[in-house]
Amino acid sequence: MLDPNNNSVTQMVAEINGLLADHFALYVKTKNFHWHVKGPRFRDLHLLFDEQALEIQGQIDVIGERARKLGGDTITSVGMIASHTQVKDQDSAAVTPEDMITELRDDNAAMVRRLKAMKETADAAGDNATDGLIDDWTDAAEERVWFLNSLLG
Repeated sequence: MLDPNNNSVTQMVAEINGLLADHFALYVKTKNFHWHVKGPRFRDLHLLFDEQALEIQGQIDVIGERARKLGGDTITSVGMIASHTQVKDQDSAAVTPEDMITELRDDNAAMVRRLKAMKETADAAGDNATDGLIDDWTDAAEERVWFLNSLLG
């Protein structure tokens, strides 16, 4: 285990918690769009949004456990998710399919930027394991961006 008293490790845990909050928020938004999409592309978008939500959900536990392995605590509530996420809420059930795609693409692109910025923190903390996981999470988010961007033409 890395030294939890090391400022770089403390910063790494904080970054991981932000990433964890983003995953929870993006999961909920993606499911919102999965449930509320309408129109001629309903089936394709309904299935795509569900696939992407499940992928995001599948990363949540690994991210949270990474913070714990570093000796830190994780976010513990919906309020903490709201205060740590960079993903903007979407409370409407009447978003157009094109706007859903654009919003999810932009949120996933922001996640890619967050992940890439975390690489420096992982390096400063000497955290090779998180560094490797960041590569995997980045690849998954970049794929989601690619799929969503391809739908926009």
